[in-house]
Amino acid sequence: MEAARRYLASLSDKERIASQAEVERFARWCGADRSCDQLRGQDVANYAETLTGTVTDATRRADAVRQFLAYAKKAGFTATNLGTHLRLRKTASARPGGRGQAPKEVEMSEEQKVALTAELESLKAQRPQIVRDLQRAMADKDFRENAPLDAARQHQGYIEGRIRELEHVLAHAIIAQEGPARTGDVVEIGATVVLRNLNTGAETTYTLVRPGEVNAAKGKISYESPVGRALLNRRAGEEVEVATPSGTLRFRIERVED
Repeated sequence: MEAARRYLASLSDKERIASQAEVERFARWCGADRSCDQLRGQDVANYAETLTGTVTDATRRADAVRQFLAYAKKAGFTATNLGTHLRLRKTASARPGGRGQAPKEVEMSEEQKVALTAELESLKAQRPQIVRDLQRAMADKDFRENAPLDAARQHQGYIEGRIRELEHVLAHAIIAQEGPARTGDVVEIGATVVLRNLNTGAETTYTLVRPGEVNAAKGKISYESPVGRALLNRRAGEEVEVATPSGTLRFRIERVED
């Protein structure tokens, strides 16, 4: 998004180094060609589900995106501050493997596990280059304004944090079992649902997926999200209500597709 580039350009070097990786990740996740005025609160809420890891790491990443969204509102890119929708789960922010906590199984599809494994291997393969970048940056003895060194350390921290996160997820991954054959008009995980907003008449299409498969740019929302919970196990023709910070939204399920 152009807004992300403008925001990063407005920051000091130190602030940009600290925020760039997460802001760019958020922009890619939402869709790089998508304009800010197309974002919705549900998109931001869905993105929050991807912020796992330690309390410190998840909070840092969330704050970087919140600051960008506050800027987007101030600059007129969005009508409201969508950062208010970015809330971390209390259970998700706990340190993985913490004392007294049983490891939580992570349900995912076989395709998702393959994709996460490939991402993990790709990140590990970057380690030698990161070490070389650090060594090059440290060769500059003037550490007072060594932006390349700060950037290299920031990148290393982000990569290592993501590696730990992926290793934890994959260590507790279980492959989701296929359920019974779909009945055709019932909203289940994997179904694509066409909704009509009864307040505006606009149509919206969502696909219900597991939390790890969320992709707002493609209309994939978690079945655990407010909209997902309202739709799950409902049928075509039924009306549902979804509570949002701006009020209650009413939808009619126009049709359910595979």
